[in-house]
Amino acid sequence: MVIQDADQSFHGQLATSWESSEDGMSWTFTLRPDVKFHDGEPFNAETVQWWLGQYEGTENAFMTAAIETVEIVDDLTVQLVMNAPDPNLLSNMSSIFMSVPSPAAYQALGDDFGVTEAIGSGPYTLSDFLIGQETMLTRNEAYNSASDLSSNQGPAMFETLTLREFAEDSTAFLELKTGGVDLLFSVPTDFLPKLEEDEGTTVVTLPGTDLFYIPINTTVAPFDDIQVREAVVYAVNQQEILDNLFGGVGSVAKNFLISSLLEADVDPQLNVSYDPARSNAVLDAAGWTMGDDGVRSKDGTRLEVALWTQNGTEFKRVTEVIQAQLKDIGMAAEITVFDAASINEQYAKGTDHQLAVRSYDWANADILDWFFSGERLGYPNVSMWNDPRAEELNRVAMKQSRTWEERVENFRAYHEYVLSQYVFAPIYEPVQNFAYSAERLSVPDEIRGTRLQAQTILDMAPK
Repeated sequence: MVIQDADQSFHGQLATSWESSEDGMSWTFTLRPDVKFHDGEPFNAETVQWWLGQYEGTENAFMTAAIETVEIVDDLTVQLVMNAPDPNLLSNMSSIFMSVPSPAAYQALGDDFGVTEAIGSGPYTLSDFLIGQETMLTRNEAYNSASDLSSNQGPAMFETLTLREFAEDSTAFLELKTGGVDLLFSVPTDFLPKLEEDEGTTVVTLPGTDLFYIPINTTVAPFDDIQVREAVVYAVNQQEILDNLFGGVGSVAKNFLISSLLEADVDPQLNVSYDPARSNAVLDAAGWTMGDDGVRSKDGTRLEVALWTQNGTEFKRVTEVIQAQLKDIGMAAEITVFDAASINEQYAKGTDHQLAVRSYDWANADILDWFFSGERLGYPNVSMWNDPRAEELNRVAMKQSRTWEERVENFRAYHEYVLSQYVFAPIYEPVQNFAYSAERLSVPDEIRGTRLQAQTILDMAPK
């Protein structure tokens, strides 16, 4: 419906304009005319009414929970009548989770929608894909719903796009250098100097929306003890990871939210930084005694834990450093590497994992609800955290904020409480780097939006 720019402003896409009542209890959206889905079905007010109704009872129901009814004013106008103000409504509508599919295709495919086929209204149609290998897209010649973040208001410049996946960063780097690919959506920091020296390659750096962290399973021993969780949090040397693994590119993570968000500005005493003396002190206080082999034990049980991660050079390297840092405080961590496609199924079991190295990509404080709500235990709430005080703070932030300013304060309070309970350890906040062949691609000088996505791809052209 809408898209967000890097300055946090919102721009129309399927919706061309909108207005909210003074009390926040209704929103009126004007829709773009003459838009059709890839299967020829029309996009209109009836589509929006149907689609918003599909969220009820799903894991994303919170995104539309404040909408009481969707009223059709006319074919291209809808009014959302609210049961409570929702200052985050435009942000929700700009997320991929609220992208509007073709009703006919969605209903016909059922659980296979997005698995075997995906029918939307965007600049490309899905031609084919091989899981874990590549996705092939074909230009939508009828595309006419670009936002004003794109100079090109018609069909894309490229007839076809092939999106390839590489398990190893070194492979992706070589493919760009040898012409196997024209653009890398993500550039590992190891390869930045080499790419920046190459006259035929252009590297672009954007503010980051990612954050690396360690979720701690609070329901299994020894991490059901807050002191042991605290020890893990202060054992992580974020600066060492930033300097040695990422060449100083990016910044250390001090809490759970990317630093550009107002809700990340918490009480400074709650921000996390490396403090091994504190880690050792709380483990001593909790009764974990250091052994001759450098591993602590308590009541005959050694402090040996499972440390999970997923495929990918950066994940594996960060995890190996975390393993060494935990060893420094007497905690022996055994690493298990999972395929990215299957690791979430393992988390969903709830009791098999203890620690993990993960990352998220999101530019909104409601990521706290996503990863720490008691309604999502196992996955995405990998910390398995279900705390009454946290649930109340979450409810206030998500459902009782009347204005954006109130929402910021409520989410800041929720964030601070999560920090105080040591349910995760922050690690690293990357920037976004992408690289392209300047000899083969023409790319806009200014990248609009919070990341490289469709609004910029529309403006790209072959040379």
